[in-house]
Amino acid sequence: MKTPISRLRTVGIYEGISYLLLLGIGMPLKYMLGIPEVVKYVGWAHGVLFILYMVALLQVTLVHRWSFLKVAAGVVASLLPFGPFILDKKLLHAEEQKAAQRQKQVA
Repeated sequence: MKTPISRLRTVGIYEGISYLLLLGIGMPLKYMLGIPEVVKYVGWAHGVLFILYMVALLQVTLVHRWSFLKVAAGVVASLLPFGPFILDKKLLHAEEQKAAQRQKQVA
């Protein structure tokens, strides 16, 4: 988590997991079995992770001068259940391409 993109990727993974837990476990327990406590705690954790994700997205935007479309894609990814994982894959691919270009320049 040394770079802004690595922080965004890490927080995005945790935020995506918390969202899936909230939707896949917390909500069914609340509405099918009448156990609202899970939503309370998982929802709270997801809220904190969502805020951290937005802060990390802002930092990446400022440091890497992301376009409006990239930022919008990051925001939309946070709202979709598997969005952070898809964004993470795209960010990883972009980072690997940059690393390969650096290797070519050095050689």
